Amino acid sequence: MTDLLPDRTTGPRPVTWQDRLRGSRIGTMVVLAVTACLVMGGVYLVDRPKDSAASVSVGTTDDAPGPRVGRPAQDFTATTVTGQKVSLSSLKGHPVWLTFGASWCTACQAEAPDIEAAYRKVASQGVVVLQVNISEDAAAAKDYGDRIGVTYDIVADPDSTIADEYKVSGIPDHFFIDASGTVRAMRSGGLSPDEMARELATITS
Repeated sequence: MTDLLPDRTTGPRPVTWQDRLRGSRIGTMVVLAVTACLVMGGVYLVDRPKDSAASVSVGTTDDAPGPRVGRPAQDFTATTVTGQKVSLSSLKGHPVWLTFGASWCTACQAEAPDIEAAYRKVASQGVVVLQVNISEDAAAAKDYGDRIGVTYDIVADPDSTIADEYKVSGIPDHFFIDASGTVRAMRSGGLSPDEMARELATITS
């Protein structure tokens, strides 16, 4: 005789294997095990490490290392907002302060006057300040530089090509490179005037 289950809409119906599974101890354990697997899989997908992006146009690969203190800085070539070609390798012989920012970044806007003031103090020592404005075109970067009155060079990085090469994950971001092309300090976030002076001393003394 077939077992029947009551159903409010269709009346008694035959007991299916799904009903037997749900009603058994083994079935309950199976459901709990499947649920646990789904939860663990979801946690892995959320917490798994993200791959670092790298730009092919500057000769990097997905596993290319980022900049390191005591190691040569990655070379790149760009065009300033005034139309001049510049490469990091061409600046050897000069200490370089490479800073990443953007006109839409409030922290970058806040420290821009201090960068300009610090640059004016060390320009006579041959220090070059090169600002890379990420995620905006040359016109926007030039307009920003003109409005705030900076005298150091700015290059636009609309596709974040240079930022990817330097593994920049947030702006402002700063790299202090000595005259031999070696990274001497890396600082993330806005810097105070005293911090700027201290880091500049690492590449000028």
